[in-house]
Amino acid sequence: MKVTIEIDCTPEEARRAMGLPDLTPLHDRYLAIAGEAMEGNVRPEMVEAMMRNWAPMGEAGMNFWRRLMENAGKPTG
Repeated sequence: MKVTIEIDCTPEEARRAMGLPDLTPLHDRYLAIAGEAMEGNVRPEMVEAMMRNWAPMGEAGMNFWRRLMENAGKPTG
């Protein structure tokens, strides 16, 4: 037996239904900082420090993703 359920809702309605937090203020702040960086008002080190704080597991998480991306293009074997 196969049952298909189709739910028609907006992303906001889906987020609320699943009980996920509203990260809109955080997203808006991130975009503002990124915009300031593009205009030259924020140094790259400031953005890197911010991302380091937000990354899962802090420094260890950043190192994991950095190694993953560096090794993604290397041939295996």
